[in-house]
Amino acid sequence: MKKILNQLIIVLGLGITLSACHQTEIVAVSSGVVFTANAITSDTLSGTIKGTLLSGKTYYFKSDITINDGDTLLMQNGVSLIALGDGVTAATSPEIFVHGTFISLGTRDKPNYITVKNAADLHTQASNQDYTKVFFGWWGGITCTPANATPNNPNPKGGDAIIKWTHLEFGGAPSGANDNTAIYPSGTSRFLIYFGNSSKNLIIEDSWFFGAKDDNVQVGSGKISIMRNTFELCGAVGGEFFNIKTGTLGDIAYNVFIGSATNAMKISDSGTSGVQCTATVYNNTIIDGGYRQTKAGRGGSIDFEKGARGRAYNNLIVNCRFGLRITPDADFANVAYGNQFFYGYSPAIVAQFYTADSAPTVQAAKAPSDIISTTVKQNDPLFYGFDVNQYDFTANPGPISASLQPFKVVAVGTSNFKLQAGSPGLNKGKVDFAPQGNVTATGTFGTTVTLPGKDIGAYQNDGTGNQH
Repeated sequence: MKKILNQLIIVLGLGITLSACHQTEIVAVSSGVVFTANAITSDTLSGTIKGTLLSGKTYYFKSDITINDGDTLLMQNGVSLIALGDGVTAATSPEIFVHGTFISLGTRDKPNYITVKNAADLHTQASNQDYTKVFFGWWGGITCTPANATPNNPNPKGGDAIIKWTHLEFGGAPSGANDNTAIYPSGTSRFLIYFGNSSKNLIIEDSWFFGAKDDNVQVGSGKISIMRNTFELCGAVGGEFFNIKTGTLGDIAYNVFIGSATNAMKISDSGTSGVQCTATVYNNTIIDGGYRQTKAGRGGSIDFEKGARGRAYNNLIVNCRFGLRITPDADFANVAYGNQFFYGYSPAIVAQFYTADSAPTVQAAKAPSDIISTTVKQNDPLFYGFDVNQYDFTANPGPISASLQPFKVVAVGTSNFKLQAGSPGLNKGKVDFAPQGNVTATGTFGTTVTLPGKDIGAYQNDGTGNQH
């Protein structure tokens, strides 16, 4: 018995507060299965839920489910949570409302899945370059906000969302009566994740996002740590992989972004929280982004706008329709940037490594530490398993429909984005800065921050960085 207990983490109670002192609530820490009270044994979920989804089991939900303020839903590793939605209406396309705490603790060997029943067919269709059903939006995604105040609970606090080694897929069904119209105007597409709680944490690590109809993740406010994830094929004609607003503070690092409709990351202080949106984005690999966005001058890689500030270092930006964008209405004097590695197949791409609508001082003072050129196809990053010249971006400058984009340029597939010996990006990273570290929780429920790396992009030659 003693040996078994040493392999477990026991979390006492369900109304745990994960935001400040996680370690004080952990009795024993190991790599074993995580248990809370109230194991959920029925394979069908509905209504209000809390407790533990058990390792190795598959669960289904066909109507909205809710985690109440003060409650926790925890997914052990190897769990599949399947939405039974048709994408036609909000009533037939369920959503997960998180007013408490949501935790998905997949592992490298036993990842979790939050997806739809027909996911295997959708992946096959995507690999055959049939994106119609991939971008259909089959379910309502996960919405994390405090509950509305009631006489019995006048000050709901909400909770954290902690997602590790988890696949999230195919969200985007239209919103409906149960949705907050300030987040989703009636009938608009929902996101795979919406998080809005300035006092709580959104932690996403080592996870995969695929096939959202619009934004993959949008953060209305909160403390974020987004580390070592893979984002593929987001947005039919618009939408960002990661979209953050006023009141959002944190780090986005070592992620792979490939095939976005618009930006990989949009950092914007739009809103009225009173806390300036500030993000540090570093050592990300961003490929083939921005071509499906139909609005002029929009989309591609990293976008600071509307009063946002932050830092951008060590990012590898390859064949994106638009490169680094720091607009005149951003807090551009407080956006630090450098050590970007730009590669462009076509003259149009090369001309917009720094976007034409960036602040004039940004345009005039491109970072001397960048790897940048005025010549097409110069400075090949030398990926181990991805041909940066396999697609003719001169003939397809955008906006273009998804049907014109081969699967191999919008999804990872069998590609390998590590840098070969001789790559210009090796040993060119900036390492003399610290992440923001707004999420301070540690332990199993905390964040594992990978510090800035000496090699540009999401993969380091010493084996650290992105682990996919």
